[in-house]
Amino acid sequence: MEELEDPTEKLQEKIHEEAEEREKEKWTLYVVLSTALMAVLAALSGWLGGHHANEALIAQMKSSDQWAYYQAKGIKSEIAATEGKLLASVTHQPVPADDKEKSERYTKEQESIKQTAEELQQESEKHLDEHMILSRSVTIFQVSITLAAISVLMKKKLVWLISVAMSLVGILFLIVGLLK
Repeated sequence: MEELEDPTEKLQEKIHEEAEEREKEKWTLYVVLSTALMAVLAALSGWLGGHHANEALIAQMKSSDQWAYYQAKGIKSEIAATEGKLLASVTHQPVPADDKEKSERYTKEQESIKQTAEELQQESEKHLDEHMILSRSVTIFQVSITLAAISVLMKKKLVWLISVAMSLVGILFLIVGLLK
C-alpha cells in the first residue's frame, strides 16, 4: 500500500530551509552595523587629518614670514654697516659707533628670528606627518567599506571579515594619529 504524503512534512522542510537561509543572511546585519561604524571612523579621521593639514599650512606661512623678517634684518644690518663704512671713507674718520651698534643689533636679532622660523618649520612638519597618518586611516576605512559592500553583493562572509580586519588597521592608524 502506498504511503500517504504528509503535506506538513514538506511545509516543515520548507520552513527549516527558509530559517537556515535567513540565518545565513543574518551576518548582513553585522555588515551594515560595521560599515556604519567604519564610516563614522573615516569621517573622524578625515576631520582630524584636515585639521592637521590646515595647521601645517598655517605654521609654514608663519615660518615663511619669519624667514622674510630674518632677511630684512640681514639687509638692515648690511645697510647700517655699509653706511658706516661709506661715511668713514668720505670723512676719513672711523666707522660711527651708532652704525656698528645697529649692525650688531640686527645680526643678534636675526638669531632669535631664525630660531622661531625653524621651530615653526618643525611644527609644520609634525602636523603634516599627523595628517599623512590620518589620511592613511581614511583610505583604509574607505577600502573596508567598499569590501563590506562587495561582500553583501557577492554573499561572501569572508570578504566582510577581511574588511573588518582592514578597519582594525585603520583604527590603529587613527590611534597613532591621535597619540602623535
